[in-house]
Amino acid sequence: MSKVKVGVVQMSCTASKQENLEKAIAKVKEAAAKGAQIVCLQELFTSLYFCDVEDYDNFALSESIPGPSTDALSAIAKEAGVVIIASLFEKRAEGLYHNTTAVLDADGSYLGKYRKMHIPDDPAFYEKFYFTPGDLGYKVFKTKFGKIGILICWDQWYPEASRITALMGAEILFYPTAIGWATDQDEETNKDQYNAWQTIQRSHAVANGVPVVAVNRVGYEQNGAMKFWGGSFVTNGQGKLLYLASHDKEEIEVVELDLNESDYFRKHWPFLRDRRIETYAPITKRFIDED
Repeated sequence: MSKVKVGVVQMSCTASKQENLEKAIAKVKEAAAKGAQIVCLQELFTSLYFCDVEDYDNFALSESIPGPSTDALSAIAKEAGVVIIASLFEKRAEGLYHNTTAVLDADGSYLGKYRKMHIPDDPAFYEKFYFTPGDLGYKVFKTKFGKIGILICWDQWYPEASRITALMGAEILFYPTAIGWATDQDEETNKDQYNAWQTIQRSHAVANGVPVVAVNRVGYEQNGAMKFWGGSFVTNGQGKLLYLASHDKEEIEVVELDLNESDYFRKHWPFLRDRRIETYAPITKRFIDED
C-alpha cells in the first residue's frame, strides 16, 4: 500500500487496569471510525506509570503476552479491521519481566512482540527495578497495511536502534512513550526537554527517510508530582510535522502517510547510499578511549 492512515491515541490513565483497557478499546474504535488503519497506544497504557517507585506490589500489574489484554484487543482489531500496537507489562516467567509491545494485525492475529532494549533508571523512572532488557533484538512486523518497526520510549534516544530497525525494512517507526515533567521544574527546562525529545525523534525520520509516530500519555500522576507532557506527534520521512498534540488534553488523531515518499527522500538525500559501513566497527565499543 502506498498510503496508510495511522491513529494516535493520547490518553490519561487511572489506577484501574480494567478501566484503562476499556478506555483504550473505546479510543481504538473511535480512531478506526475516523479511518485509522494502524492504531498506536501509549507505553504501559493499562496502568498509571508505576515505575515512579520501587514497589514489589506493582509486579501484580504484569501479564503474559499473548494474554488477557492481547486477547481483548485482538477481538477489537478483527472487529474494526485495524492493526493495534499495544504496550504492556509482560510477565515472561516467575521473577522475569519485560516492557513489551504486542502487535495485532487487522484480522485479529497476533504477529509478535518487541521487548524494550534500553531501560532507564532515573528519579521517578526506576525501570531497571522492573524490566529486564529485551532479548528479541529489533523487530519489523509485516502487517496488512505495511511493515512497521516498534521501539519503546527510552529507545527513542538511540539512533542505533532506529537505524537498525529501518535497515530491517520498517516503513514507519512507532514509539509508544511515557515521559513527563516534574511539576516543581521551571518552564524553560520543561520546554528544552520536550524540544530535545521531539528533535531526536524527528532526526530519526530524516536520517532514515521514514515516517515517525510518537505516542505519549498525558495528565498528572504521582499525586500531582509528575505531569506527563503529551505532545504526541507524527512526521513524514523528512521530519516534517504532520500532527502535533497538546500538552494537556486527551486526543485521537488520524494522519495519512504516503509511504512512497520514502523512496523520493532517499533518492534526493541518499544517506543509505553513502553510509561507510566498513568504518563503523568502533560503535560497538562502550567508549573509545585514547589508550
